[in-house]
Parts: sequence; structure tokens; C-alpha cells
Amino acid sequence: MQNAGIAALGLDWRYLAFEVHPDNLRAAIEGAKQMKFVGVNLTVPHKLLAMGMVDALDDSAKIWGAVNTIRFEPCDGGEIRAVGFNTDADAITRAIREDLGTELRGAKVVLLGAGGAGRVAALKLAAENVAELFLVNRTVSKAEALTAEILTGHPKVSVKAAYPTGSVDLVLNATSLGLKKDDALPLDAKKFSLKQARAVYDMIYRPAETPLLKSAKAAGCRVANGLSMLLFQGAKALEIWTGKPAPIDAMRAALEKNVYGS
Repeated sequence: MQNAGIAALGLDWRYLAFEVHPDNLRAAIEGAKQMKFVGVNLTVPHKLLAMGMVDALDDSAKIWGAVNTIRFEPCDGGEIRAVGFNTDADAITRAIREDLGTELRGAKVVLLGAGGAGRVAALKLAAENVAELFLVNRTVSKAEALTAEILTGHPKVSVKAAYPTGSVDLVLNATSLGLKKDDALPLDAKKFSLKQARAVYDMIYRPAETPLLKSAKAAGCRVANGLSMLLFQGAKALEIWTGKPAPIDAMRAALEKNVYGS
């Protein structure tokens, strides 16, 4: 995806993957800086750790409390500084709007998962002024803690660590349940029926149809998987590094070919 975007922009760059142990993250960031990398992306479990390892934080990283993109840029005195960004939050809401046609302002949303991805999603949904947000997590105390965090910053949003009793506009899965074919659904069907939902978005993109999406489709819901979220967060990262609009079509085609072989 990124190399396709880089090629479409005519840049003599390469995007490479490196496996870095969390204990070595600070050294890896400093090494990339010294080798004059333009920037890096970070994934789990580095997003929270990197918050304290960069020289400056963009507002996006400060607001969402995680760094998934770093840009190395010159500053006064010829020094290079590492600036941390977060492109995940905007990618989530853009994907939901474009793939499902769901307007989040005033919506009723069930969010499955209160971990790293779930937390960012919850905070972003609250910032989008959803009317009601229902947080469901295997560890209830974690959902309750996130509920308190949201209410501190967004007191007008109705947030509950529980399933809804009525219909909702969206179910958003931010758990890892669905990566394997024999995974259970990430929700309790005895407490919530997918027939109560108008649309379902699963952050998982491989497999293309998770058990949740298959069940949601059977229940008559509009459905979408997480491929577009991956695309949009990557496109925003490329824009941060280049200062140019990302070639979305080229990046989408490369991503779909790599993930689905089509």
C-alpha cells in the first residue's frame, strides 16, 4: 500500500517493515532518526510506549493518547526531531461514513472492546457527538474505566458499560475475535441481537468476512470490514510525510491485491 503510494507520487523512497521488541523501541526510533528516515509507522504494542519517546506530539497524538506515525523533521540548529501523530482515530470515522453511510453525530453505537483500538475508537466517537455509546468488554471494569474517561471529556454523551435494550445505528468491533474461523462472536447473543443494529463495522480485515459480519449480514445489517480503516490511516501517514495528497486509488488497489489476492 505505502510503496504503491510512494511510486504514484514519483518519490525515490522505500517503505520497509522491521520487527522491534518493545525494550528496543527507543533505540529504534533514535536509529531511524540518525539514519535520516523520513518517518515510521508503529503498531501494537508500540503506540502507547512511543508517547514518551518522541520529541514532540501533534495534537492528534495528544487527544487520542497514542502514536502510530512519526515524522522526522529538521528544527533550529540543524537538529532532527521526532514528532508523533495519530492517524487511527480519523481513519475509523472516515471508514464508517464512506463504507456504511452512517452519520455518527446523534447515532447510537455499541462498541465491542475497550483495549487500545477500542479506547481510541470510543474517544473519537464521543468527540463526534454520538448520542449514546454502549461499551462492551470482557473485563467489565475496563469498560467502566473507559466510561469514566469519556464522561470527563465529553459529559454530554450518554455512555454506559452495558448492552442497549433497543435498536442502535452501529455496532463496531474493536476486539480480535474473528481473526480465526472458529472464534466466537465478540458479543453475547443472549443479551444483544444483531437484528437490533442497522450497520456493523468490524476492524478485522482478514478474513474479509468474520463470523460477526456473516451473522450481521444474515440479520439484514449493512456491513463492512476494516480494510478501509487500514487504508485511510496509511494514506494520512503518507500525507504527513510527503505534504501531498495521498493517491488513494493506487494504495487501495495494492492493499486489496496484497490482502485478498484480487
